[in-house]
Amino acid sequence: MAEKTRKTSPAEFLNQVRAETRKVVWPTREETIKTSIFVFIMMLILSLFFLGVDSLFSAVVSWLLSLA
Repeated sequence: MAEKTRKTSPAEFLNQVRAETRKVVWPTREETIKTSIFVFIMMLILSLFFLGVDSLFSAVVSWLLSLA
């Protein structure tokens, strides 16, 4: 038999949202800067990697088409 779920009033919902918001731990400025720098470096490394892979595939496809 399915259980009935209790409806939450708007006031109770807002109180629950406030309670959950108080639990949020925001990163410090230093953590945010370090993470941003790490993301930027990884973006550069991956973009160079995919540029190399794309160039290699392009060269292989061009070579294969020249044989035809």
